[in-house]
Order: sequence, then C-alpha cells, then structure tokens
Amino acid sequence: MARKAIETKSRKFMARYLLAKSEGRKIKFPTRAYNRCERCGRPHGYMRDFGVCRCCFREFAEAGMIPGVRKASW
Repeated sequence: MARKAIETKSRKFMARYLLAKSEGRKIKFPTRAYNRCERCGRPHGYMRDFGVCRCCFREFAEAGMIPGVRKASW
C-alpha cells in the first residue's frame, strides 16, 4: 500500500515537473525530485546507469539480463 502511494506521489510530481519545463518556467522545489528503482521503488542504492537499485541490479546481473555485466571472480 505504501509503495503504491509513493509511486503515485512521484508520478504526480514528475508530471508537474514536465509541465513546468515545457512551459519554460522554473519548478518550485526542484530538489524534491529523486530517483527510484524501476522494479521495486527503492530510493536508496539507485544506479543511474541502469535505472535500478543495487539489489535488483545484482539479481539481474546474476540472471544474465544485463548485457556486458558478469559476476567478478579473482
């Protein structure tokens, strides 16, 4: 329930942000926007290059779903 509410709140903020940007005006609180994992919604440990958190990144990497990423072994 809480995750769904956070996603809705984030979506509303992003919609207002894009509307303000398209109109050419400055958004009121630009620091309130933050990245969340696409899969689970986790705000911390976000990997910008992949768009997911560290936990989901590890699962995807182990499953071989991220091209060019392999588990290190030395």
